[in-house]
Amino acid sequence: MKRFYMILFLVIAAMVGLGLAVAKHPGYVLIDYPHVMRYESGLWTTLLALLVLALLVFIVYLLISVVVTSGRVVNPWSGRNRNRRVQAAIEKGQLDLAEGRWASAQKHLQHAAEHERQPLLYYLGAARAANELGRYEDSDSLLEQALARQPQAELAIALSHAQLQSDRGDSDGSLQTLQAMHERHPRNVQVLRQLQRVQLRKDKALPAAELAELERRAWGENLSVAAHVSAPDQGQGEAGLAALERAWQALSSAQRQEPALVLAYAEQLRQVGAQTQAEEVLRTAQKRQYDTHLARLYGLVIGNDPARQLQTAEGWLKQHTDDAGLLLTLGRLCLQNRLWGKARDYLESSLRLQRSPETCAELARLLAQLGDTERSNLLFQEGLGLLDERLLAAPLPTTVRPL
Repeated sequence: MKRFYMILFLVIAAMVGLGLAVAKHPGYVLIDYPHVMRYESGLWTTLLALLVLALLVFIVYLLISVVVTSGRVVNPWSGRNRNRRVQAAIEKGQLDLAEGRWASAQKHLQHAAEHERQPLLYYLGAARAANELGRYEDSDSLLEQALARQPQAELAIALSHAQLQSDRGDSDGSLQTLQAMHERHPRNVQVLRQLQRVQLRKDKALPAAELAELERRAWGENLSVAAHVSAPDQGQGEAGLAALERAWQALSSAQRQEPALVLAYAEQLRQVGAQTQAEEVLRTAQKRQYDTHLARLYGLVIGNDPARQLQTAEGWLKQHTDDAGLLLTLGRLCLQNRLWGKARDYLESSLRLQRSPETCAELARLLAQLGDTERSNLLFQEGLGLLDERLLAAPLPTTVRPL
């Protein structure tokens, strides 16, 4: 408080001294431009006016800076917000496409495609959504826009067009599109696969159920092959993921909901390092329809939130208490969360329902970590024995050529 009064006293003294100096020596300023202007005033008045003018200029500068800066944040037409809207449209559109909300998917993916430098995947997704809605003209128009923006992707666009034509029942149109691409790309494997499949369906060379199973196996193999492609200017994982996404989007919406193909897709995502995406795909598929094979794979992927992943899987257990594969998954997820006692309980429960080499191995490793080496060794031996039995019981491998 004393310091405050001292400062206040000094300020008042300085102001009094300045006032006395101004009164004693007011000074004089004269600015004269003949026939233009004439200014005359006291020196101190002029200095005060200049100080006020400088302060006003500084305030205007600050206001302009604030308006420009805030405009980038608040202005909906600014570049930053435009990029945010496009990214939001991409995320929303992809989620809508995966979950079958076709109208919303078309709207968001079309918006994303119109504002992205590499719009191919978004145009293909929007075209598929339009096709599912029966808006065939819109679907074809979106593919034409994709071709105009990325003419180097003609083959990919044509393959998608052929698949969409086939989905809408236009086998003749699909065949015509594929034959045109076959003339330009006679050795392209994907063109040959789709061409063969359309011809088989068109000629009804196989029973419907057998043809569907053959197509399912072919598409599953196609996902596996796509995930392991490489490009000279990209890493293996990045190139494989991009090719895998193209192969997945080439499937019809009905195919993308088949558990066997979801399983193949999620497994390939896991192998190329897209663990979080694999977890989301499996979780979304399980919401539609529970599948024990998907539940088993869920324990092998590593999502962003292991605790939430465990909670999700435990939710499935309420209606599937006797699923040995799910119990194995719960054990693995508990291991991820370092819940050793809970992991042991789940693995023991799984083993009581089904003696599998995978469960034996997981429980054996856990017991070894907990110091129970005797039972751990027994379980390792049992697991190897079960694995040998599985190998002996397996049929001789046959070569299956994907369509």
